Amino acid sequence: MIMESFPVGPLQCNCVVLGDEQTREAVVIDPGDEPEAIEEVLDQHHLKVREIVHTHAHIDHILGADRLRRERGGTIGLHDADRFLWESVPMQASFIGMRAEPLGAVDRSLKGGDRVRFGRHELEVIETPGHTPGSLCFLLQGRPPLVFSGDTLFLRGVGRTDLWGGSYPAMLASIRDRLFSLDEETLVHPGHGPATTIRDEKRGNPFLPDIARLPDA
Repeated sequence: MIMESFPVGPLQCNCVVLGDEQTREAVVIDPGDEPEAIEEVLDQHHLKVREIVHTHAHIDHILGADRLRRERGGTIGLHDADRFLWESVPMQASFIGMRAEPLGAVDRSLKGGDRVRFGRHELEVIETPGHTPGSLCFLLQGRPPLVFSGDTLFLRGVGRTDLWGGSYPAMLASIRDRLFSLDEETLVHPGHGPATTIRDEKRGNPFLPDIARLPDA
C-alpha cells in the first residue's frame, strides 16, 4: 500500500494520501489546503482519487477538497453533524483573517461502521464526537493497524473543544470507548503533529486523569 502524510496550509493539517499499488485507486484524508501539493503526490504515484474523506469540517481540514474534486474527481465524504461547519467556510475563514468561497456539496454522508474502499483496501469509519459534533476517525487494518484520528487524539494531547459544537466530555468518552479499545499496537496518525500509538497514549497521555473520571458508559 502507498501512504504519504504531509502537513498543508498555515495550520499544518496532516493530509494523508492512501493508494492501492495494483489498481492505483486512492483516498485522500483531510485535504485542508495546498491542493497543488496533494496533486503532486498523486502524480508521483500515478494515483486516481476515488474518495476524499474528512475527520471533521474545521477549515484547516477541508479547504482544498473542492478544488481537488474538480481537478481529480472522487466523492467527498463527511459526517452529517459537521455539515453546518462545511457550509460556514466563509465565516470560519473570517475568524482567522482569511477569505474563502463556499464549498460545493458533500457527496456522501459518513457514519460509524461505513467502509471507504480503495482498491483492495478499506477504511472503517469510527464516530468520535467531541472535537466537533461529527468528528470521525478512520481505521485501516494491518500489521500494525493504523488509525487516522483527526483532531481527537494527538501525541500526548487531545483536541480542543471550545469551538462550534465541541464537547470535552464527549471527546474524552470517544477516546476511552472508541480509540482506547483498539489494539494497543495501533499506530495513531493525528490531524496535526507526529504519530504515536494507542499503547503510548494509554500510558502517558496527560489527559488520562480526566478520562478516568468519566462515568461509566
